[in-house]
Amino acid sequence: MINPAKHLDYAVGYLQLGLLAEARAELADLSPEVLATPAALSLRQEIAMSDSAWPEVIDLAPELVAHDNTDERPWIAWAYALRELHRIEEARDILLTGARLIPKPTLLVAYNLACYACLLGDVPEARRLLDAVIAEDESWRQVALDDDDLAALRPQS
Repeated sequence: MINPAKHLDYAVGYLQLGLLAEARAELADLSPEVLATPAALSLRQEIAMSDSAWPEVIDLAPELVAHDNTDERPWIAWAYALRELHRIEEARDILLTGARLIPKPTLLVAYNLACYACLLGDVPEARRLLDAVIAEDESWRQVALDDDDLAALRPQS
C-alpha cells in the first residue's frame, strides 16, 4: 500500500500535468484525516481552481484559513471563486479580510481588490489601487490593459 505522502506527491504531479481526474483519483484513496491536513486541503483547492470548481474552492478556503489565516493563497482563491460566481461584493469583503491578516500581501491582492472595486463601480478606488500596484511593478500595466474587470478604467472611444 502506498503511503499518504506518495498519493499527495502523485496528485501534485498529475495537477502539474493538467491531469485533474487523475489528481482527484489519487486523493480518493486517502482517509478523511489526511484529506483534512493543510497540505491535502491546499492541494484539493488547487485542483478545484484548475478545474473551475468554484463552489468547491469556496468550501475548502475556510478550512485552509482556519489552519493559517496569514497564508495569502486561500484568501485569493476564495475571493476569485466568488468573483467567478459573480458574487463580487463577497469577493471584495473576503479579500479585504485576508489583506488585514496577511503579514505582507503581494501586489496580486491589491490588484484583485482594484478589479473588485472596478466591478462594483468604485472607479476612483479601483484607480487608486491599480496606480499603487503599477507604481510598485510596471509590468502590471499590461496585465491591467488586458483585464476585462478593469474595462471601466480605460478611456471610452
